[in-house]
Amino acid sequence: MMKIDTKELRIVFMGTPEISAGLLRTLFENKFNVVAVVAQPDKPVGRKGILQKVPTKVVAEEFGVPVYQPIKIRKDYEFLKEINPDLILTFAYGQIVPEGVLNIPKYGCLNFHGSLLPKYRGAAPIQFSLINNESVTGVTLMEMIKEMDAGKMFASKEVIIEENDNATSLFKKIEVASCELLLDKIQDYVDGKLPGEEQDPSKVTFCPMIKPEEEKINLDLSAKEIWGWIRGLSDEPGAFLYLNGLKIKIFKAKLIDDNSSGNIGEIIKADKTGFVFQTKCGAISILELQKEGKGRMDYKSFLNGNQGLLGKKFE
Repeated sequence: MMKIDTKELRIVFMGTPEISAGLLRTLFENKFNVVAVVAQPDKPVGRKGILQKVPTKVVAEEFGVPVYQPIKIRKDYEFLKEINPDLILTFAYGQIVPEGVLNIPKYGCLNFHGSLLPKYRGAAPIQFSLINNESVTGVTLMEMIKEMDAGKMFASKEVIIEENDNATSLFKKIEVASCELLLDKIQDYVDGKLPGEEQDPSKVTFCPMIKPEEEKINLDLSAKEIWGWIRGLSDEPGAFLYLNGLKIKIFKAKLIDDNSSGNIGEIIKADKTGFVFQTKCGAISILELQKEGKGRMDYKSFLNGNQGLLGKKFE
């Protein structure tokens, strides 16, 4: 049987944000035959609402490949039949891909999912691995089927989560791991050397999209849980609390074992040695933050301009 060179296959790439743009660039730089890119529509950004190209579109245009941006892929995918790809690769596309699309390519549709499946199926696996204070996560190369993130697992690559990681740094680590997984395994997949493993239904967990109201820190949580949310939401959009009626985004913090009798949310230290507030179990030391209307800064700079905070309460 004649061996098929993966780089000769007609590949359609479906992805939208920065993390998928990195994988797309790897495809181009390694001379894969990407014939089209499918991405979410461009969106207005900032107060002036200037339309900004999504990251994968920027990369595709750099390499002269056409970009399709259907508003709803489930209603508008006839163009894919005309393109007639051999293989579709997806990574953080942002829409449910309909069965009609899954049936088009000869070699099927593969998805890069930002967790070690079957854990963290869903929209925000990278954020929730931090929110839940995991020490290891990864990326899984999987079969796309009608049910979300439920297909066979062909390969995976672990990523260590370090104490100083946040969502921004972990997205970058997952991006690098996905590129390595692509280059290591895609030829084996096409050659039929990766039979795939079914996911164990008893080990499946789900993580939904994070809602805007969840960006506000829940002070009923323990210090460790709050620390997880701060990491999972940093650098964007940023977890926040209110202090003296103003929104304070907290981008970086550390856990403190503290048995103080301070009330929940109370600032129990506010000097050059630390900026700490009490939780119901332990305390949080704020390292980097942003006051509403100001830029991001370290806690010392913040305290220089905000005196008399000891005993005040975050809400």
